[in-house]
Amino acid sequence: MSFSIRLATREDVKSIHDLIVELAVFEKEPDAVEITVEDLLNDGFGVDKKFVCFVAEQETKVVGIALVYSRYSTWKGSVLHLEDLIVSQSMRGTGLGTALLNEVVKYASRLKVKRVSWEVLDWNEPAIKFYEQKGANVMRDWDVVQLDEEGIKNYLNAI
Repeated sequence: MSFSIRLATREDVKSIHDLIVELAVFEKEPDAVEITVEDLLNDGFGVDKKFVCFVAEQETKVVGIALVYSRYSTWKGSVLHLEDLIVSQSMRGTGLGTALLNEVVKYASRLKVKRVSWEVLDWNEPAIKFYEQKGANVMRDWDVVQLDEEGIKNYLNAI
């Protein structure tokens, strides 16, 4: 199966959004996506770029993405966060995920970061197995901690 990996352009944003929605459905959170195509345009291709996105393209259709952004570790220094690696359901098992992850790791190396990090749902055993086969350390003893928008408001109201 033939596909190519490249940096996303403004013209890819609708397809990127579609894949984000597809992932939300897969992760059993179909109504969780609040971000819009316009948000992605502004945040990824505006003046203050918040992320870099690689797309996997088969013929002229975007069938996968890897979206990353810079972070800073107090223990390591500069790190790269892989927010999402999404492969369209129809393309899973074709090597597309590996090709996207390869591109992310090459990009991280060019940036000379100390680590690439990301999260994976504990029930997504195929993804966990994939990442472990690539040499990633799946740290099952860490919990993700978040304050959502409502949580931020509640927190601020309590102080």
